[in-house]
Amino acid sequence: MIPRALLLVPLFAMACSKPDAPVPSAPGGGTPPAATRDLAPPPLEPNNIVSIAINSKDHTTLVAALKAADYVKSVANPGPLTVFAPTDAAFQKLPAGTVEGLVKPEKQTDLQNILKYHVVPAVYQTKDFKDGQVLGAANGKKLTLHVQDGKVKVNDANIVATVRASNGIVHVIDTVLLPPSQ
Repeated sequence: MIPRALLLVPLFAMACSKPDAPVPSAPGGGTPPAATRDLAPPPLEPNNIVSIAINSKDHTTLVAALKAADYVKSVANPGPLTVFAPTDAAFQKLPAGTVEGLVKPEKQTDLQNILKYHVVPAVYQTKDFKDGQVLGAANGKKLTLHVQDGKVKVNDANIVATVRASNGIVHVIDTVLLPPSQ
């Protein structure tokens, strides 16, 4: 398994919602790898999870990661899905160079594993969360919810906002979730 420090990566920097849009810079600056730049997203329903992320100024790293992992189509599918979406600030908490390392083509499998740990194949609203509840992530690992004084955490990440989508729900989180080893 990959060391925990290498698994922290901002996931959305390449918002290419328009085919003629300029190519944004890679996380941390510079030009994204050609494999990432050239991925065209599938036609997106305007209110699905991927469209919401692309149109969010706070999720550019996540969008870049989805594209680098070739995971856009999976998250754009009809669902239902629950996505725990780390903000750009959440990715900035990771050790320097982590995101840049994970978006390299040779790390695609590792990046996919991390992204899948942020997705649950069902819709879960915060009002239904129970303290200690365990959810199965798309990578086969488990996420644990913590509810205290009306605040909800998934593992160690605070849910700071929730947005309904046509194919599920997005819970915005303040920390990147890293899959447990093994």
